[in-house]
Amino acid sequence: MSEADFDLIVLGSGAAGLTAALTAAEEGLRVLVVEKGEKIGGTSAWSGGQIWIPCNPHQQAYGKQDSREKALTYLDSMSNGLIDPAMAAAYIDGGITMVQFLEESTPVKFSVVPDFPDYHPERPGAASRGGRTLECPVYPYGELGEWAERVEKSPYYWPHVYFTVGETSLAQAVPDPLPIEEAERRAANDERGLGHSLVGRLLRGCLDRGVEFLLGVGGKDLVLDEGCVAGVELADGQVLRARNVMLATGGFEHNEAFRKAFLRGPLQNAVSIDTNTGDGQKMAMRAGAMMGSMREAWWMPIVEAPLNAKGMMLFTGERTLPGTIMINRAGKRFCNEAANYNAFGSAFHEIDQKSSTYRNLPCWCVFNQAFYDKWGFLDAQLIGTGDSHRKEPADWIMRGQTLGELADRLGVPGDALEATVARWNAMVDKGADEDFGRGESYYDLYWGDPAHKGRKEATLGRIDGGPYYAAEVKSGALGTKGGAQADTLGRVLDLDMQPIPGLYAAGNAMASMMGMTYGGGGGTLGPGMVFAYLAGRHMRTRN
Repeated sequence: MSEADFDLIVLGSGAAGLTAALTAAEEGLRVLVVEKGEKIGGTSAWSGGQIWIPCNPHQQAYGKQDSREKALTYLDSMSNGLIDPAMAAAYIDGGITMVQFLEESTPVKFSVVPDFPDYHPERPGAASRGGRTLECPVYPYGELGEWAERVEKSPYYWPHVYFTVGETSLAQAVPDPLPIEEAERRAANDERGLGHSLVGRLLRGCLDRGVEFLLGVGGKDLVLDEGCVAGVELADGQVLRARNVMLATGGFEHNEAFRKAFLRGPLQNAVSIDTNTGDGQKMAMRAGAMMGSMREAWWMPIVEAPLNAKGMMLFTGERTLPGTIMINRAGKRFCNEAANYNAFGSAFHEIDQKSSTYRNLPCWCVFNQAFYDKWGFLDAQLIGTGDSHRKEPADWIMRGQTLGELADRLGVPGDALEATVARWNAMVDKGADEDFGRGESYYDLYWGDPAHKGRKEATLGRIDGGPYYAAEVKSGALGTKGGAQADTLGRVLDLDMQPIPGLYAAGNAMASMMGMTYGGGGGTLGPGMVFAYLAGRHMRTRN
């Protein structure tokens, strides 16, 4: 592609980038999406595809009551002074109109994930019984034509993407089982769910509006003309002229230098796409942008294991089940194992004052044979692998006939581990985790044993008798949160907090308006799409 003129160049083709492109094209702008990877969708295509939208128009059909005031109260209650009230209001208001626009004018359709609670359901204004998390129904990929094979395939779910989050234990402790006949029908018709449904629908909306795509090359730098954005220099040397540029390139979690320079705690690995190396953040800084939320990430405990192409798994449901605890190198519990994953991540940031090391790393999830016989573990829960019949964990999971033997293999004090398990069992018998409050939050009780959903027995369970097992858990992330500081229209701000003409940001390339918190399921994609939508609408005023 030679030098050309566009009204908008979008760098990045995740949910945020596609939303910006679609919205701007709807406003009559000529749009080019530039994607560093060889395929469309980025980490959004790998994800569950949920978005967190308070006061969304689908809540009433599910009997959910919500209000702008409640949503703002909820965000403010978790702010710690890091959430700008104006940005929060723009997000809440923009989310409502974005959903309406997408559903009225594009193939994008949503429904509520039933009863999925906000991640901090005890906070003021929370939707403790759900309603704010939306997802798309499965989408027939035949409608994309030749573009069907140009969408990123998740290493975690592929090829099993013919279901929605709400139909699985990913978002429902007791999901409605999908009939085999329906699953087979969807597979035969290539009707994909999760992030593939969201990305596929957004992509179809872009194609319908004549949005152009350039794949396999990333952005290198912005072209500026007297302080205004005038285009983009690509990594292959091309210079493309444009009146507006949207930075939607994702985070910087795969940039080791940036991780060390900016993050507030250890990030040992990330479950996102490898192209997230901070390209948008670099371009923004070179253009004089104010940066924000650079110390934060969407934290997620992970287990590194040879179970997929990425060699790692998100560690979510197993740690909430009764009969598991997590220990640090001292052989002690250090957290509420059933807490939401972003809040859980902060436990890995605690510093031991004597040694100046991270107190809770390394970390292991401990369970026994009785647990494995009933629940399996990551190695025995892969759909369609044939491993559901395993009698004992795979070799990458540590083991011992006694707690002392397991402790020796982990390199932790045996007496401490034995005392930790004994105390845990005693607290289970009393029906209360007196140390870390596991089972006190409705969020804890939403997961765990579905036979006891809503009761503490869902997550509190004894660990009696060997063999004992332990899987190492590391400090991971879905992506980083830091990027260019933007205003309520998605415009990137300079060091004097004034808009840089023609420059916009959304998604993980924009400073997250969520600060250090995470509202609920879809709290990453939701803000990314909303501010991309608001930016796409505003660009019309500049052309």
